Amino acid sequence: MTSNPSSTPDNTRQVADFRALHAPGDVLVLPNAWDAGSAALIESCGARAIATSSAAVAWAKGFPDGEKLPSELLLDEVSEIVLAIKVPLSVDIESGFSNDPARVARLAGELIELGAVGINIEDGREPPELLAAKIAAVKREAKSLGCDLFVNARTDVVLKQLVPAHEAVPQILERARVYARAGADGLFVPALAEPDSIRKVAGALELPLNVMALPSLAPLAQLRAFGVRRLSAGSGIAQAAFAAAQAAAERFLVDGDSAKLFATPTKLKSMNALLKRD
Repeated sequence: MTSNPSSTPDNTRQVADFRALHAPGDVLVLPNAWDAGSAALIESCGARAIATSSAAVAWAKGFPDGEKLPSELLLDEVSEIVLAIKVPLSVDIESGFSNDPARVARLAGELIELGAVGINIEDGREPPELLAAKIAAVKREAKSLGCDLFVNARTDVVLKQLVPAHEAVPQILERARVYARAGADGLFVPALAEPDSIRKVAGALELPLNVMALPSLAPLAQLRAFGVRRLSAGSGIAQAAFAAAQAAAERFLVDGDSAKLFATPTKLKSMNALLKRD
């Protein structure tokens, strides 16, 4: 798809509203969806914004995580999600499906055209300069469209143990400076959970700090006190949903007992009502 600035709606107000959700003193609790149905359900629970989980989207489409999902299928999913919700949507594009910054920028342009207001893009094991080049290219693409895009730069320093533990915080902060200079709007550090490390990173950052839900992560009130501005569910909600579906299927396959499918009280909202389109 070739971006056409004349046909791309101005999204700057939407992005500004999304950026404002990262204000100091607040924590944007960001549930992660995987399709239009899950996004609509999450929105109905009161979410101020929604993000996709790359792992969960891939699973829902029949692919493993790790950029195995074709980018065309991601775009198809995003096009469905934006029709089902009214709150801002940020899309996890992993490393951008390419090491060519120009190709990554084109993907970002397509997401802008579909209605996304933000992206997550990660460095993985690649040099930080590569992610910086991608971020800069994405920002240029958005500007060429007369639009804006919230770029949440993800660093895998902790998740992939790229450096020894005692070097993690300095390495995170160095990468954050590189990504901020390239135009990043936020920094996502999955697997960062140790309280003192969170405090040090949040206190030194120019960018809003995003952490990911983990069993060992501090409660929300403490994260706010540490200076965290965004808390993502990651694949946690999808894993809980798939686990519940697995348990229900296993029970049903054992004895075909219909009553057991409905034995657990639920407040599941009417999916037909949530997905009704005018």
